[in-house]
Amino acid sequence: MSDSEHSSERDAARSSTRRISRWRSTLNSVIPFLLPAAILILWQLAVMWGGYRRSVLPAPSDIFVAWYDLITGTTKAAGRYSGSWFDHVAASLWRVYLGFAWGALSGIIVGLFIGISRIFERAVDPTVQLTRNIPVTAWVPLSLVFFGIGNAPAIFLIGLGAFYPNVVNTTHGVRQMSSILYKAATMMGANRREMLLRVILPASLPSIMTGVRLGMGIAWVLVVVAEILAVRSGLGYLLNDAYQFYRNDVLIAAMISIGVLGFLSDVIIVAIRNRVLQWNQLEVFSGEN
Repeated sequence: MSDSEHSSERDAARSSTRRISRWRSTLNSVIPFLLPAAILILWQLAVMWGGYRRSVLPAPSDIFVAWYDLITGTTKAAGRYSGSWFDHVAASLWRVYLGFAWGALSGIIVGLFIGISRIFERAVDPTVQLTRNIPVTAWVPLSLVFFGIGNAPAIFLIGLGAFYPNVVNTTHGVRQMSSILYKAATMMGANRREMLLRVILPASLPSIMTGVRLGMGIAWVLVVVAEILAVRSGLGYLLNDAYQFYRNDVLIAAMISIGVLGFLSDVIIVAIRNRVLQWNQLEVFSGEN
């Protein structure tokens, strides 16, 4: 076989590889949208042909129109809620992130101490595990007693929800650390501060980041409960108020808004995790293509 024929075969193989690569890239970018698109199509058809009243079960097209007016305030399709979306989003964002910040930070600190110290574990962990099983909604009356009316009880409840997954995952991360690392650091003369910052904390980071991710998700779940409490702004308040006035299109638009913002928050945390844990990427299973 001549050199030109070998070259032609190599070029054809490279071209085929590039086509397969482009096809896989296109498929990977489309896959996340297939299930939502199927749900929306079936939902639209069910409302159009299923005999449901649109005031009871709005079609996706009705929800989109209401959502568009919530954001732009141009069509008045959302009625009294027209153009209020950004104000409600801003109110929810700072409550969620402030509550998440105190809950996650305190949870990580408590989890580290429980993982490091057996004495601290015996003194604190039983109380943590007992209160962890109390629904956050059960704390609503006490939060009003402790903090009064306003933003403080909402931030407290959101932070409480983020606290427990961070405690549990941080404790797990510390206890899963290899004892060989601890003994090696001790033999090399590491003091308590160096042991915590340079050995225990880095080794626990995969579990800590899992707790942070779970805590952020719970924070967005609790925003509805938190914003029912004596505040007149936020997506949770919008959802509840729309329910009171039987505006199910606005209600579902608020639900989807919470889902989208929670998803974007999760994307941010995953990006931070991947950046912080670059050293761990080659050692873990990342799934099959």
